[in-house]
Amino acid sequence: MHSLKSYRISFVLISLALCFAWLLNISSGSVVIPFDAMLSVVFGGKADIDSWNYIIWNYRIPKAFTAALVGGGLSISGLLMQTLFRNPLAGPFVLGISSGASLGAAMILLGASLISGMVSFTFINDISLAIAASLGSFLVLLVVMLVANRVKDTMALLIIGLMFGSITTALVSVLAYFSSAEDLQRFIFWSFGSVGNLSGQQVILLSGVVFLGLMLSVLSIKKLNAFLLGENYAQSLGVSLKKSRLIIIIATGILAGGITAFAGPIAFIGLAVPHLTRQIFDTMEHRVLIPAVFLYGAILMLLCDTIAQLPNSANVLPINAITSLVGAPVIIWLLVRKRKMLF
Repeated sequence: MHSLKSYRISFVLISLALCFAWLLNISSGSVVIPFDAMLSVVFGGKADIDSWNYIIWNYRIPKAFTAALVGGGLSISGLLMQTLFRNPLAGPFVLGISSGASLGAAMILLGASLISGMVSFTFINDISLAIAASLGSFLVLLVVMLVANRVKDTMALLIIGLMFGSITTALVSVLAYFSSAEDLQRFIFWSFGSVGNLSGQQVILLSGVVFLGLMLSVLSIKKLNAFLLGENYAQSLGVSLKKSRLIIIIATGILAGGITAFAGPIAFIGLAVPHLTRQIFDTMEHRVLIPAVFLYGAILMLLCDTIAQLPNSANVLPINAITSLVGAPVIIWLLVRKRKMLF
């Protein structure tokens, strides 16, 4: 069985790649800042122009940190779902948790026009939006947990989760149909996803959410390895299927729901990065996969965000479009070259 020590050089290289992607992300933006000036600011110095210091510390560094957290957290949630269901097409959205976050956001952004006499638009801000999306995701998570206690078949739970996603998507469609053009536009922009609109307090909250989800994932490593060989084998090893499934679902809900609440629904990352990591590391051991998947997810998200920022322009492309356009061809190429899925 592979251990972390046998992949020591690989992890050093990935960590260096992460540092490079992080610095590259900070150096890109609508304002051109020389690379040497950016490095000086990052390592405690000051740039010649005061506005550069402000841009780097108050916008670009929080944005890069957010991108790394979002990419790593979504990738871990995708790994958990693919292992639990032993399905290579499973991702962080299969349980409807992210759809629940979208419903919560839609209730704020689209529902305001339906009850405009009761809700003032001044109360619609990033904080209220994140709270509403979090409540929506955890409401769906609560329902999924209740169902998981009653359903013994994991594949049945997968189908039920997909149905919850369909229900919440339908409710969002109804809200969109009755909403005004202005509200609909705001929701569409939110659905594009963004890692650059978070305040310092929100970045700290997001860090806590991702850290909690990671801790639950690390505590579930033995259970995840057992699930790879089937539920009967896991049960023969003394693994409590019901308890283990609940812990994995809660970890996924915290990661996917919390990240969607703060950054919007980010597509593709959670589905693709676990595949990319398995192809490169050629292992199914979660002691190796969890840190590797997190690092690769952070790198890919940083690179996608760098591409989304058009050079010398204040316009930023939708991050969802970039994650799919950049990542999907890579995964297709890997799968065609390997000619097999590692499940």
